[in-house]
Amino acid sequence: MDTHSPLAYLSAEIESWKQAGTHQRLRELESACEPVSRFDGKEVINLASNNYLGLANHPKLVEAAIDAVRRYGAGSGAVRTIAGTMTIHLELERRIAAFKNVEACVVFQSGFAANAGTVAAILTPEDHIVSDELNHASIIDGCKLSKAKIHVFAHKDAAAAGRILAELEAQAGRKLLITDGVFSMDGDIAPLPALVEAARSHGAIMMIDDAHSSGVLGRNGRGTVDHYGLHGQVGIQVGTLSKAIGVLGGYVCGSRDLIDYLCHRARPFLFSTSHPPSVAASCLAAFDILEQEPERIERLWANTRYFKSGLEAAGFDTGASETPITPIMVGEAKLAHQFSAALFEEGLFSTGIGFPTVPKGKARIRTIVTAAHSRDELDRAIGILSLVARRLGILV
Repeated sequence: MDTHSPLAYLSAEIESWKQAGTHQRLRELESACEPVSRFDGKEVINLASNNYLGLANHPKLVEAAIDAVRRYGAGSGAVRTIAGTMTIHLELERRIAAFKNVEACVVFQSGFAANAGTVAAILTPEDHIVSDELNHASIIDGCKLSKAKIHVFAHKDAAAAGRILAELEAQAGRKLLITDGVFSMDGDIAPLPALVEAARSHGAIMMIDDAHSSGVLGRNGRGTVDHYGLHGQVGIQVGTLSKAIGVLGGYVCGSRDLIDYLCHRARPFLFSTSHPPSVAASCLAAFDILEQEPERIERLWANTRYFKSGLEAAGFDTGASETPITPIMVGEAKLAHQFSAALFEEGLFSTGIGFPTVPKGKARIRTIVTAAHSRDELDRAIGILSLVARRLGILV
């Protein structure tokens, strides 16, 4: 290590992670993202991806991408506000708006950009944000970028959110109440009806990040708002094209004025080159499949119930999960990473997650089943998890 370098402190920090057993090396995916994938030269059952519906390698998405490249080329060549808005981008936005039953939609380059860019664009330092303590990092960063005053409420405690909003009523500025739909580390679902009522009672904007709900909850995967039957009561809906949709990107849905405003003020939209046409075309094909093949979501939930039942029978602690995101709680980050490494050697890829992604003492293996997993693969996964957990003393 060069101690004279002004960046030497980074090396020291990395070394401390290695000593603590929390440093992670990126696994190299050498195949398509499938139920059994090839990572680092090894075929393993893949319980680490967000490919909920198995669409990432679906032939219709692949063919749509190839056709779009032949028709429109490999890239758009510009940001959306200059020369990068292509016919296929607008077609995708109209399709998503119709699917979500809203007036309009704008697509961002990622779900992270959609969250952070939206919150930062619509609020000022005079405004207030009321945010669930376990909201995604993209929401947290957007809140900070907005410079609005941030008020955090206990996880899923809608009454606490309402009390904060009540206390803020006399203060100047707009109020935004924001939550994940499905929480990415615990797999539980937000109490959206109670949060919507709290926002309505106190004149707050209601915003939801439906990244892990898109394609998973609601009719044909329309998300948390549809799951609870709350259409027209959530002012801002964020979704992703990178998980169940199987491709890349994020989107924001709402009123025409909201979308027009974001097209003028959301910095990630203004200063990032638009998606390649192949991405937009694959996303359009994915929405076709969502509407034409509802059995995919049914298989996802059937696999989820089967897998959770097997984990419960084996004695694992899966926390508060209500969705295909199923954590296996182990406590300490070092143990979680050891667990993950040992699982990989036995033929199962599932990631260890610790602080700062989750609170200290709440490290876990995060598993996600998909619609494409077979029962045999799930049985083998449960067997490997149980075997390694007993070896490490996680199960007795």
